[in-house]
Amino acid sequence: MDHLRKRRDFLAAAKAERAGATSFLMQGRDRGDAGTVRVGFTVTKKTGNSVVRNRIRRRLREAVRRVLPETGRPGFDYVLVAREAALRTPFETLVREIERSVRKVHTPKVPGAKTHIRKTGAPKTSASEPNAADPNAPHGARKAEGRPEHPASTGGAGAAAGTPIPPSDDMKPTPADGAFRHD
Repeated sequence: MDHLRKRRDFLAAAKAERAGATSFLMQGRDRGDAGTVRVGFTVTKKTGNSVVRNRIRRRLREAVRRVLPETGRPGFDYVLVAREAALRTPFETLVREIERSVRKVHTPKVPGAKTHIRKTGAPKTSASEPNAADPNAPHGARKAEGRPEHPASTGGAGAAAGTPIPPSDDMKPTPADGAFRHD
């Protein structure tokens, strides 16, 4: 088992398959040859000072030494991007996470399967749907989508109806109002 040392190998692995765990993110890339298994470790400064980073790196390196000779495939590059939890996770749990991540990286993906779920929740509406808003319509003419609108924008009492809003008691006249007096 060799170590990745060149930046281009790390970048190539970053574009390949991924498997997340609580302690790290594993990236696995098939180089397309029958060479030895290569492993790289990335521990950023966000995880801690150099003592913490080196301790995380040593723990991951030992866990990988126990797992990859049996589960790693020849011709593959693996990169483990460490997280802060790698320091606190029990060692046997770390070993199981690496085993699971290697299996996940090697699992073939189903073509056409949806891999990304939108975080916004609601799907986008298209113009062909009957309840879709017309982007060229004036603001007040758009169809309601089930949420109440602000009274001022619907022609209720206030500015939209053309009547001035009376000032509240806590508002004092300013020089811009023209009602400023000298006492």
